[in-house]
Amino acid sequence: MHQAPDQLAEAEVERARERRLMAMHLQEIEGNPLDAEQIAMFEMFERERWSHDRQLAHILARATAKAQS
Repeated sequence: MHQAPDQLAEAEVERARERRLMAMHLQEIEGNPLDAEQIAMFEMFERERWSHDRQLAHILARATAKAQS
């Protein structure tokens, strides 16, 4: 499969997925679980193999938009 320059390799996606699941577990333990929209966003990042830079830019744009509304 051809990998675009801004996409993660399959192995990187799997490592990111493992980190996400661990982080979600810790968030639950701390009483601050991710909501369905947040989980869907991270699953979309994995499914579409977004680069970490692209993910960060997307999250920052969402946070900025939410702060301005």
